[in-house]
Amino acid sequence: MALGRAAWRACLDALLPCACALCGQVQREVVCAGCAQDLLPVVPRCPVCGLPAGRSAGGASLPCAGCRQAAPSFDAALTLGDYAPPQDSLVLALKFGGVLPLAGWLAAQLAGRMVRSGFPAPALLAPVPLAPRRLATRGFNQAWEIARPLARQLGVRADPVLLRRRRETSAQSALDLAARGRNVQDAFALSVPARLDGLHVGLVDDVMTSGATLAAAARTLKAHGAARVTVLVALRTP
Repeated sequence: MALGRAAWRACLDALLPCACALCGQVQREVVCAGCAQDLLPVVPRCPVCGLPAGRSAGGASLPCAGCRQAAPSFDAALTLGDYAPPQDSLVLALKFGGVLPLAGWLAAQLAGRMVRSGFPAPALLAPVPLAPRRLATRGFNQAWEIARPLARQLGVRADPVLLRRRRETSAQSALDLAARGRNVQDAFALSVPARLDGLHVGLVDDVMTSGATLAAAARTLKAHGAARVTVLVALRTP
């Protein structure tokens, strides 16, 4: 008798249990429920840039002072937590350790957080692209590894090559805030000329630091007609 998908999953879970990527406990998921609850709690954040509400002069549902003074080119941001120890190990293991199952787990957490918070789902998801040389070195784009299962869970389209890098850029982590903006200015283009008129596009990445890269990508999308751009990132530098 043929087994259904759920039955196959139960068999695989029994035969091939996972070790939690954070605490090492052997169980069914790539991150155990205890670690997820402890490290990714829901905290009030600016709905535009995703910074913790403690950095805001307004309430949790109001844009922070920085966004009220100079709003970024994207319209909203959703994140699971701060890019800080120990939860930063989730992204580091994915990006530099090649622990690809973490991408699906992060996507599931983002989808759940979006549904529970009432965040409007974009019609189209696009990963922030890597430069060709960096993609060849790493072998995968961690943003796409998150975006692909996230699109499935939300029931929306995803385009792995909607955006492309027009040129190689320096690593943002090595630059100060002003230099980061200059570094990614006009760095993105659409891979194929197209109009995105009226579309709500979700930009997916593993980490948002200053937001300069995501803002540059959002400007490109809006220049081609996107009506709204929402940033969906696993973690956000506080």
